[in-house]
Amino acid sequence: MKNPQIVHLLPVLVLASLVLETGGSVSPRPVLTGPDMAYVGSKVAFQCRAPGFPPPVTFVLMKDDNVPINTGTDHQGDQPVTLSFKVAATSEGSYHCKASTGRSSGVSNSVRLLAVTPVAGTRVTSEPFPPVVYEGSQLVLSCDVTRGSHLSYTWLFNMMEVTSEVLPSLHLTGNKLVANNMTQKHAGNYSCMAGTTVMGNTRVSGSGVVQVIVKVHFSTPRISFTISKDGDSYSGNVTCWSSRGSPPVTFNLLLDHKEAGTVVATESLVAWFSVDVVPGLDMGVAQCQVESEVQRLMSEPLTLEVVPVGGHAKVEVEYLYRADSRMTAARLQCQLSRGTFPYFIWLLNDSPLPTEAEPDSYIRPLIPHYALADQRRTLILTKLGPQESGHYRCRVRDSYDDSAPWLESAAVLVQMTGRILSSMP
Repeated sequence: MKNPQIVHLLPVLVLASLVLETGGSVSPRPVLTGPDMAYVGSKVAFQCRAPGFPPPVTFVLMKDDNVPINTGTDHQGDQPVTLSFKVAATSEGSYHCKASTGRSSGVSNSVRLLAVTPVAGTRVTSEPFPPVVYEGSQLVLSCDVTRGSHLSYTWLFNMMEVTSEVLPSLHLTGNKLVANNMTQKHAGNYSCMAGTTVMGNTRVSGSGVVQVIVKVHFSTPRISFTISKDGDSYSGNVTCWSSRGSPPVTFNLLLDHKEAGTVVATESLVAWFSVDVVPGLDMGVAQCQVESEVQRLMSEPLTLEVVPVGGHAKVEVEYLYRADSRMTAARLQCQLSRGTFPYFIWLLNDSPLPTEAEPDSYIRPLIPHYALADQRRTLILTKLGPQESGHYRCRVRDSYDDSAPWLESAAVLVQMTGRILSSMP
């Protein structure tokens, strides 16, 4: 049977053994305080305190790899000791301090320090470069720096901070500004600022301005044809144009599917080509082609054939009514058998009506309320009354030949009788 006194002494022996292993009495854990961020090149100060440790207390500041950084001693007891060092780029990590007094020691809590490199050399780069894109394409702008860490970024568009209200279609991702569907509203001047803030100390570096150009896609080209006469010879002119697009652009003229001319338009969206033409002959089929870095478009085909004015001319009358069935206007059209480039004039009682080319004529017009449309092919009487009554006829000839003979229609009588307007040949 075991001795009862020995059994009662076992807990005391175990406790004494623990005290011997720790080198003394059980003490509270040391406490380490310090900054969580610091600029590279600056000086930081950690404070280590060991409450309950009898003086003198020796402190050793160590990094997470247990490499000693600095040491200090508390000679009074329960007093914080400042442990300072200069921050380098390799200083980032976790720190703790070890407190020792006589045969006792303890390890503090950990404090993580971020080593912040001050920002410098901020610039904007683009993908693609240069930042010239077409509508609907993607543009990525990057705010790059020569050096710096733990950065925040601010983007400016035409000197205004980029927000969801300014440009809602742009996305901010890290140091990048992304536009997936470029439009004309995205064109302008962009810049960025990169900065850090450490313990209320802010350092910022701004970039220069980068101009973003958004080009417009070209519309399908259109084609037209005119003819002129010089003496006994004729010359034709083909016009190619697009209603929208961003120059420069190349216009190609194709005759019967073969290239007949090229014009590079640097400031406009139109080009002209001279072609041979003979009235009465089919000179082929022309097409305009628009070509840019990303597009190649073709116009509708146009037959280069000049048919001289011929056959006969005829005036047709159409009456226009108000909602209450009261007659309010009349439209007269000069119908022509054939002719590619006709020139029309109208006559009332064998007296010519002035055209748009004579707006300041000192001769009082025969009727005050009329208008010409469809290259003077149509005469519109905008008011009907006794003054507009009479015999109307049209004359027509080739517009490119002042010496060409006139073709004249039969006269049509437009007459107001009371509130009834009648017409008869």
